[in-house]
Amino acid sequence: MREDLHQANRRSWNAATVAHNSHKGDQAAFFLAGGSTLFPEERQLLGDVAGRDLLHLQCNAGQDSLSLAQLGARVTGVDISDEAIAFAQQLSRDSGVAARFERADLYAWFERAQAQGRQFDLVFASYGTICWLSDLDGWARGIAQVLRPGGRFVFVEYHPAGLIFDQQWQPRYDYFNREPLAEGGVGDYVAETHGDLALDGYETGVRDFVNPHPSYEFTWGLGQVVGALLAAGLTLEHLEEYPYANGWRAFDRMQVLEGRRFAPPEDMPGVPLMYALAARS
Repeated sequence: MREDLHQANRRSWNAATVAHNSHKGDQAAFFLAGGSTLFPEERQLLGDVAGRDLLHLQCNAGQDSLSLAQLGARVTGVDISDEAIAFAQQLSRDSGVAARFERADLYAWFERAQAQGRQFDLVFASYGTICWLSDLDGWARGIAQVLRPGGRFVFVEYHPAGLIFDQQWQPRYDYFNREPLAEGGVGDYVAETHGDLALDGYETGVRDFVNPHPSYEFTWGLGQVVGALLAAGLTLEHLEEYPYANGWRAFDRMQVLEGRRFAPPEDMPGVPLMYALAARS
């Protein structure tokens, strides 16, 4: 595990989180009006969450966590970013949607949770999460340890096959890379996606954001993800690939589909840009 790189990413996310939320309008009002940030794919895989204890891994600033809490789940969100957790806690108070948020490196949190005997009916993670994790086997073991018998892990993530491309759709990154990728820092993807991720109307907010803190990403193939979960003792129940990405306009000339989905240009062959899985303990 590369804790040093995790802490570098924490600093980078702290800076980026401020920029991201500066564009999203009155988020408390969004939730007070019954708004939700969830996409149909995760709603369908999670099923009825009412009355369930749900752990949201790498919850960022809590918008999906609060959307799940509005459906009746008892939600605990965990994230490494100080700014993200502080924002999530304040948003919970301002919106009146109850959820518990805890700041921690995920691996340290798993250790403490296991020592305390904490367990959940559902564990959930989505969209741009495992690229920040240096130990996939430790991640999978942690999930298995905090799931109650018969509990389920639901995961929706951007497809690693799509991540081999640069912004102009040229192959650039090695699918089988095993070394951390040093980046200039977490960017302001809310501004870069032209407001597609804004909740209650896009606001200009922070302009021309440049992150002063570098970030480090890790490459995990689909087979590695499934293999780690199986090795941790989970049973795979569902695996699906999608020819579009939810909420992520990552490449040039992407087709804008209904429901904040983005697909490759019409003159390109279809490639998987997202996948979802569910596994049971």
